[in-house]
Amino acid sequence: MTSNQLPWDEIKTPNSEYTVRYITASGDVTLCWGKDVHGHCLLIVQLKGEHTEQFRKNVTNVNGIKVDLRQLAESDKQALILALEKHVDQDLFYGLCQTLIDSLDGVADPSAALGVALNHIKRWKAFLAGKRVRVLSPEEVRGLFAELSFLCLLKTEHLSDAQAVEAWCGPDRIHQDFIFGNTAVEVKSISGRDRSIVKISSEDQLETVSDHLFLKAYRLSEAPDDPEAQSLNELVSAVGRELSDAEAIEGYWRKLVNCGYVEMKEYDSPKFLVKGSNTYRISDDFPRLVRSELPDGVVDVKYSLQLEKIAPHECDQNEIWKG
Repeated sequence: MTSNQLPWDEIKTPNSEYTVRYITASGDVTLCWGKDVHGHCLLIVQLKGEHTEQFRKNVTNVNGIKVDLRQLAESDKQALILALEKHVDQDLFYGLCQTLIDSLDGVADPSAALGVALNHIKRWKAFLAGKRVRVLSPEEVRGLFAELSFLCLLKTEHLSDAQAVEAWCGPDRIHQDFIFGNTAVEVKSISGRDRSIVKISSEDQLETVSDHLFLKAYRLSEAPDDPEAQSLNELVSAVGRELSDAEAIEGYWRKLVNCGYVEMKEYDSPKFLVKGSNTYRISDDFPRLVRSELPDGVVDVKYSLQLEKIAPHECDQNEIWKG
């Protein structure tokens, strides 16, 4: 298979049932690519034993992907079959499948493997039901990485897990990324050629009804060989593991989906190091374009701020907690 081919390109449409190509050697948990009589692309997880009750209890219906459990003929195995329906992108389905395949690596117990698969499918459901069913752009990846970095700081320094996740408003399309108490914080990432500027994407980002507004800019550096560096997938997982409150965990994963994130191999790189951050208090004399001061008819404003020029407004990050 060449780099631009998908595994189903090499599988012929069968006259009956489905044709498979093995990904792993046959065992208690066996993975296969496949294609059915209708030409649908399949991922098949063959499981030794009887798993009908577990499947029925935990299965989730997914927009664009048919999920089924079938008994294999003349075998003591069942097959979890994920079939791609026509209106979902093959490249996206392949990315989701690759993430599941990686998660099943080393899982030898069939019941555990089914549990892993069904948990992944639940996350796919929320993602595929959303409005941003695509791979995030490099800029969006950096932005989400920066927001999660501030979420870690917020729950470490100031709020409980549940309060910190609730304060994360960016995924819900609120004008600022974080709002808690009488304070709002807009989070930005700085990297590459744009290290001297911060991009503001609307006339609402630096205007708030809260008493205090801050701009937090994270300097991200790609460091593929540094053991301390993290990919977006790694940071998402690390934050999720740290959450102990059930409400916080549920809210966290829901908000990630609202951001357009679901775990995919595409987010295994790049790996970032946070090289530092700057905090700015947005006061009346801070240079900004805001809706309330724009001429009538001017909308959809995007602009950049030079860090050198806003340096007089820099403050200690502890000012955020004080308001």
